[in-house]
Amino acid sequence: MNNKRILMATMRMDIGGAETHILELSKALRQRGYEITVASNGGVYVPELEAAGVRHVTIPLHRRSLWNLARSYFALRRLVKSGEFDLVHAHARIPSFLCGLLWRRLKFPFVTTAHFTFTTGGLAGKLTNWGEKTIAVSEDIKTYLIDHYGVRDEEIFTTVNGIDMDRFSKTVPGDSVRAELGIPEDAPVVLQVSRLDEGPATPVEQLLEATATLAQETPNLHVVIVGSGNQFDRLRAKAEAVNTALGRTALHMTGLRTDVNACLATANVFVGVSRAALEAMSAELPVVLAGPQGYGGIFGADKLALSRDTNFCYRGCELSSANAILRDVRTCLAMTPEARSALGQYGKETVRQYYSVETMTEDTIKAYKAVLYRPKRLLVSGYYGFHNAGDEAILDAFVQSTKDLPVPVKVTILSKTPAETAKKHGAEAVSRFNPFAVFRAMRNTDVLVSGGGSLLQDKSSTRSIIYYLSIIRLAKLLGKPVMLYANGIGPVDRPANRRRVRKVVSQADMITLREESSREELLRMGVTAPELHVTADPIFLLSGADEDGALHAFREAGIPGDRPLIGLSVRTLRTGAEFVSQMAAFCDRLTRELDCHVVFVAMQRPHDVTVSREIMSRMTESAYLLGDLSPEALISACGQMELVVAMRLHTMLFAAKAKTPVIGLICDPKIENFSEKLNMPSGGPIEDFCPDRLLILTREMLVDQDRYRDRLTTAVAEMDLKAKENGAYLSQLL
Repeated sequence: MNNKRILMATMRMDIGGAETHILELSKALRQRGYEITVASNGGVYVPELEAAGVRHVTIPLHRRSLWNLARSYFALRRLVKSGEFDLVHAHARIPSFLCGLLWRRLKFPFVTTAHFTFTTGGLAGKLTNWGEKTIAVSEDIKTYLIDHYGVRDEEIFTTVNGIDMDRFSKTVPGDSVRAELGIPEDAPVVLQVSRLDEGPATPVEQLLEATATLAQETPNLHVVIVGSGNQFDRLRAKAEAVNTALGRTALHMTGLRTDVNACLATANVFVGVSRAALEAMSAELPVVLAGPQGYGGIFGADKLALSRDTNFCYRGCELSSANAILRDVRTCLAMTPEARSALGQYGKETVRQYYSVETMTEDTIKAYKAVLYRPKRLLVSGYYGFHNAGDEAILDAFVQSTKDLPVPVKVTILSKTPAETAKKHGAEAVSRFNPFAVFRAMRNTDVLVSGGGSLLQDKSSTRSIIYYLSIIRLAKLLGKPVMLYANGIGPVDRPANRRRVRKVVSQADMITLREESSREELLRMGVTAPELHVTADPIFLLSGADEDGALHAFREAGIPGDRPLIGLSVRTLRTGAEFVSQMAAFCDRLTRELDCHVVFVAMQRPHDVTVSREIMSRMTESAYLLGDLSPEALISACGQMELVVAMRLHTMLFAAKAKTPVIGLICDPKIENFSEKLNMPSGGPIEDFCPDRLLILTREMLVDQDRYRDRLTTAVAEMDLKAKENGAYLSQLL
C-alpha cells in the first residue's frame, strides 16, 4: 500500500510539536513511496516539506472565523472531490472538524491524530471529529479521548512523537548560532523551544524570571528562547528588562527558526516538554521538564514511566514555577561534564528505544490500513446463547481463529442472549429470535457462517432444522455467500426435512464438515453443492488452557485432592429413572472399587445439572459437580482427571485436547464416530447400558493409561491440522 495518496490537513506548519510530528511523518511516508500533500496555512516548515517531495497547498485552516471556516471547507472539498487522494489525515481541531463535515457527505477514508487535550464543553466540544480511526500520541491522550469524547478503545491507535535522531544529534555543528547571537564559545547556554502563545508561554516566562538569578550566579551564562506567538512581544520586553538589569545580553529571543537542531548543538541544558524535550534528549542534552500542564524536573530513569504515560507533558502533575526551574537548571549547570554526559546518553537511548520515526510511521500505517482495508463482516448462526459449553467453545474457537485470517473481519453472532454472548466473546451479537434484527444483520454482512456443531438434525425437533435452513435461505435471497462451517450433519430422519436440507444446502458456496459420516449423509440426501470438505471440529483451534480457572472450580466444588478423579458427563434422555439408578450404582462402584472421586461435568445448563444432581442424590458415596467453566478451564479440568466418561461430544473433545483417555457412551451417532476418530473404545449404546461392562473397561483403561494417551496425542495432532483448514476455506470465500 506504499503508493497510496494521503492528504494531511493541519492548521499551520510553523514551530511546534504537532507541526514537527507532521513534518517528520510526511517525510518518512514519502521515503516509503507514499504521495503526500499537506494542506495548511503555511509556515516555516513548508520549504523543508517541499524539498522532501511533499506537496503543500495553502488553506487558511488556522482561524475559527466563519469566513475562514467557509473558505477552508470549500477548498478542502475541491481537493477531496478531485479524486487525488486515497485517505485524508487531519491534525488539530479545526481541520478535523472540517474534514469530518466533508466525510459525512463524501465518505472517504478518514483518520485523525490527537496531539493534545482540548476543552470538551460548549461550541469547542462540538467542533471536534475523531474520524473513523484516531491516532493518539500517548496513552493518557487515548484515555482522555475515551473518557471525554466517548471514542471507543478499539478505534484508537497509540503512537509516539517520532524523532529523527540523525537530524537531532550532538554531532550537528552549532558554531554559526553562537556566532549569530554573540555567545562566546566557552559560555554555558540554557535553551528553551516553545510556542509563545498564551498558556504554552507560561514556563518561558518563568525561565525569564529564573534567569535574573542564574545569570548572577554564572556571569557568562546565556539563555536562548526559540519560538513565536501572541506573547512574543510581551516576553521580549521582559527579556530586555532582565538584560538591562544585568548590564549585558544574557537573554536571547530568536523568534521562529527551522534550525532547532543547530540551536540544540549550542546548548548545555534544555528546558521544555513534549516533542522539543525529546529532540533535546536525542541531542544528548540534560533536560529540565517544565511545561504549561505540569512539571517533571530533571529527566532520568526515575522519570521514565511518568514521562511516557503523559507523553512528556506531565498532565496532572504539580505545576511549573520559576523556583522549580531555577533549582533544577542550577543543578544541571553544577554537574560535572561526566554526569551531564551520562544524563544525555540516557536520554538519547530513551529516544532510540521508544521514540523513533520508524515506530511513529509504522503505527500510522497500521491506522491507515484499518481504514483503507475495512474488515469483512461475518454473521455467525449457531446454537449460541443457550448455555451449552460445547457450542460456546465452538464459538470461542471461531472468534479466536478469525484473528489469523489474511483479511480483517468483524463478527456478529445470532444468539438467544445477545448481551451475554457479546460480553463473553468480544463480538457484536443480535437476538436470533428478532426477525428485524436478523434481517438488518444479514443485509449488512459479507458472509453468513452457519455453524459449527450439529445444526442440521431433526432428532431434537423439526423446528430447529427449519430455523437454521431459513437463515441460510435468507442469506441467499439477499445475495450473500454462505459457508457451512465444520458442521456435523444428522440425524435427519423425516423425509420432508431431508428434502429441505437437499434444496437449501445445495445453494451453499462453501461447506466444511467435521467428520466423513456427515459428508456421506449429505451425499445420500442428494446435496449438489460444490466439493464437501472434511475438516475437524473448531474446538481443536483452541489454544492454551486455564489451570487457575480449573483449580478455582475444584475448590468451589469442594473436590478433595486425596484420590484420583474420574469425570462423568451425562445428559437428559428418555430412558428416565432406570438409567439414573443404573448410573448412580455405577458411580458408587467406581468410587469404592477404584478408590477415586467422581466429578460430574455439566455441559448444558440447567439440563445437565439437573440429571447430574438426580444421579448424585441416588448415590451412597460422595460425588462432586463442577461449576460453569470457560472452554480453556474445562480443558484444564479434564487434564486433572485420570479418565472421562461422556455422553456429550464436546466433553470427549475437551478430554482429548487434554490428552485424558475418554469413553463415549453412544447416545448419538456422532459419539460413535468420534470414538473411532480418537481411537478410543466406546461404552456401547446407551439403550444397552451395562454398568458391569463399563466398569471393566474403565479399569482396563486406567491400568494402560499411557497407551491411550499416546493414541490421543496422534489423533489430536491430526485434528489440530484439519481444524485449521476451516479458516483456509473461509479465507477462500472471503
